[in-house]
Amino acid sequence: MTIKQLSIFVENKPGRLAEITGILADEHIDIRAVCVADTREFGILRLIVDDPESAAKRVKAHDCTCTLSEVLVLRIDDQPGGLAGPMKMLSAVGISVEYMYAFVSKDKDAAYVIFKVEDIAKAVETLQQGGVRLASQEEIRAL
Repeated sequence: MTIKQLSIFVENKPGRLAEITGILADEHIDIRAVCVADTREFGILRLIVDDPESAAKRVKAHDCTCTLSEVLVLRIDDQPGGLAGPMKMLSAVGISVEYMYAFVSKDKDAAYVIFKVEDIAKAVETLQQGGVRLASQEEIRAL
């Protein structure tokens, strides 16, 4: 069970993030989670949105370099140690997390953690066997 993540190449200059988020706002695309990894000259804006295909289409129409990739989204208990268990499960089978970011939900007892791994199928199997709940694209859309 994977979610589509938007990754947008962004020049590191004033107004660029405003432009991209404005494009999404104009199309009524709701951002659920955001992460920016940057250098002096450019960054990668990673977004989880309610309609990733439409978002990618609109951003590309404005000459932005954009890709859709598969990531996993865990729904974890929002409490100390909630993330430690799933990370230990992945580590135990040799899966390394490339990057992660998180967001809280309207449900005060849950948090969502987005992460990228090389072997998604093995990660899904490991986490599901360990009783970890993975969020679906529909669940993210409904938040």
